Order: sequence, then C-alpha cells, then structure tokens
Amino acid sequence: MKVPPAIVSRETEARLDDFLALLLRWNARINLVAERDAEKLRARHIADSLQLLPLLPPGDAVAADLGTGGGFPGLVLAIADIGRPWHLVESDRRKAAFLLAASAELGLTHVSVHAARIEAVELPPLGLVTARALAPLTILLGHAARLLAPDGIAVFPKGRTAEAELATAQADWTMQTERFESRTEPGATILRVTGIRRAGL
Repeated sequence: MKVPPAIVSRETEARLDDFLALLLRWNARINLVAERDAEKLRARHIADSLQLLPLLPPGDAVAADLGTGGGFPGLVLAIADIGRPWHLVESDRRKAAFLLAASAELGLTHVSVHAARIEAVELPPLGLVTARALAPLTILLGHAARLLAPDGIAVFPKGRTAEAELATAQADWTMQTERFESRTEPGATILRVTGIRRAGL
C-alpha cells in the first residue's frame, strides 16, 4: 500500500523553509548531512521525512525520534505535527546543539532535545517512536519495546532490505506490521509496527 500524501499548511511550509536555511548555515560549519544543495535536501530529506506524517497516530500522544541527526525525521515532523510533545534523541553533541538552536529559533516549544545515547535516555511512556537510517530493525525494536507505552506505535522508514530485516527480527520479536511503499525512494518501505514483544513472552 502506498503511503497517503502529506498535506501541510502554508505556515508549516514557511517554517520548513526557515529550517532548511538554518540547516544549510550550520552544515557549512559542522557535517549534519552530506548534501549541500537546498533542492536536493528538500527532496531527499524533508519530503522523505514528511511522508511519515499521515502514518502517525492521531491525538497528542508523546513522541520520540531516535538518532535525529540533522533533524530527520524528528524535527521535520515536529514542525508539521505541533499538537504533540516531541523528544529528539541524538548522542552527537554538535548535532544536538543544532537541534536545540533550531528548535529555539523556530519557536518549537513542544520539542525537547536529549544529547544522550538511546540506551541511557529516560522518557515518559511514548505513544510514538520514529527512527530513520539508524540501525537494523531488530535493534530498533529493542529500543521501541523499552520506550513505548503498551498501545504505542513505531514508524520506521526502511530501504530495500525491509523484508530481510523483518525476517531476521521475527526470530526475536513478535509484532503486528503494516507496510507502506515510499513516495520518495523507489523500492523503499515504511514499516508501522505495533504490539512489539520479545518472542516467547
């Protein structure tokens, strides 16, 4: 199934433009992302992150993005999804400093940045966990199982290895999985996962 299109307001588009300008400015000093071209960043990273928006649970359940890096997908989603608190977890202190500065400059008062390893961070029970290009699925499921509330949802964009990663993960985990075809990367899949439990428990 193809992921539904993400629809954002003009105000959100303007804020995303401001975020992109900030990213380019900081990227000249510290390596946040490989791309340096604004249009490539918009297509490769911002659009790729925004396509997760229709897959998020409704309401104001607390969310966390693991390994946010230069803001993808967590800061982009927080710009578009202002109705819920967002926790951005990033162990690289330079990238965490960028996330803090960008959140302040963009007026994102619902965003908290944690300059810590995922294993060490303490968060309230979460309704949503996201992560992009961070780790194999079996590792992501371990993080999600620790952090999610019982009815929480994990949304993980994956490349062409999604099915292989799912097959490997099923040796250690039980879960319900929905698959969505990426709109921005041919052959890539977005996984929406619920009911995550260690196999045999």
